[in-house]
Amino acid sequence: MRSIQRRLSLGLFGVLLVVGLGLAQTSVWLVDLGLRRYLENTLRDDAETLLAAMVRGPQGIQLDERRVTAGYQRPFSGQYFRVDFADEPWRSRSLWDRTLERPDSVGLQAGLGAGPNQQQLLVYRADYKRYGQPLSITVALDYSPVLEGLRRFQWIAAALGGAALLLILLLQRWIVRRALQPLEETRQQIAQLQQGQRSDLDSAVPAELEPLVRQINHLLLQTEDTLKRSRNALGNLGHALKTPLAVLLSLANREELRAHPELQDSLLQQLQLIEQRLARELGRAKLAGEVLPGAHFDCAEELPALFETLAMIHRRGLDLDWQAAPGLRLPKDREDVLELLGNLLDNACKWASQRVRLTIEATGEGFRLLVDDDGAGIEQERREGVLGRGVRLDEQVAGHGLGLGIVRDIVDSWEGCLQLQDSPLGGLRVNIELPQRPARQLGKP
Repeated sequence: MRSIQRRLSLGLFGVLLVVGLGLAQTSVWLVDLGLRRYLENTLRDDAETLLAAMVRGPQGIQLDERRVTAGYQRPFSGQYFRVDFADEPWRSRSLWDRTLERPDSVGLQAGLGAGPNQQQLLVYRADYKRYGQPLSITVALDYSPVLEGLRRFQWIAAALGGAALLLILLLQRWIVRRALQPLEETRQQIAQLQQGQRSDLDSAVPAELEPLVRQINHLLLQTEDTLKRSRNALGNLGHALKTPLAVLLSLANREELRAHPELQDSLLQQLQLIEQRLARELGRAKLAGEVLPGAHFDCAEELPALFETLAMIHRRGLDLDWQAAPGLRLPKDREDVLELLGNLLDNACKWASQRVRLTIEATGEGFRLLVDDDGAGIEQERREGVLGRGVRLDEQVAGHGLGLGIVRDIVDSWEGCLQLQDSPLGGLRVNIELPQRPARQLGKP
């Protein structure tokens, strides 16, 4: 979301900057052009005034200084003229000891000419005939004050434009944030789906987002329905296969096969392997993993019933207790968590002497599940092998040895970490670290 806002802000800033600079430069150019056209008319009038001031005198054509503007009389006033007549050019007194170059063509010159005291001159030339004599009049006006004014205008326009650009960016950021707020709310709802805090998205969204939200909700319902049907089908398959396996095991134990002990032992061994493999694969296939975003496990609601069931199964007077923060909910599928805790706690109850304890806590990066017992524990060198498929510590204890293997499959599906450690109670501790969100949900490879 912030990336979209950043891109929109940068894009708008770039467009406004280019357009603003273009408009500012165009405005300055238009003002400069308009002033030059206006001053061109002024210079043309001055040239015609000088032409009218040329009269006949005792020594021929001469300039009547009474008709000449005072600005041409004051040295370096910024108003200058030059009259090219006969053999010698006439210059205004304002030039003092300087000269004014005669342009090569008539009309207003495109560039500015150099004047006295580093002045920049706007130069105009006109050709006339006076009393039958051809002459050329060049008039110039100091354009430096106009250029200075244009520069000040540019600085003022840049300051005002910068302030306006900043204001527009702030308004645009506010408008974009308000416009994208429904999208941000939808993103937060999707995050809540992943954490098990909701089961669908709110349908009260803008018209642009309504098709997307509707499709996501439809997909969630379809996924949940597919998972339920798959679980039911797997359960039916498991029940359907149990009877044929039981029949085969019964046949393998019949009197007729006792005459062939090697065949009977091989048959029983293979049938038991099939039963174990079938139980394991059915258990793995039933894992929901992260399929349902709205799935969750409420510790306060589910754990009391689980511990009551364990107490009924293991009638040895065990001290069973659990600890979890009030309102703690795991963003995992309920059936998977019950399968995980059921296997761990069942194994702990089998090996415990007096006490079994479950601790579930939230960490900065996810969740931690601790199952402790005060039994004999497991030697360090044997702990890795215990997690293998079908491994049993003691053939005298009931069970087929698949519990910890299924636990490992569930933890792996959640991209968690399973460790066997020494328990503070004196026996074994099963430590499970679960991330808040799996890496595949965060977009990691």
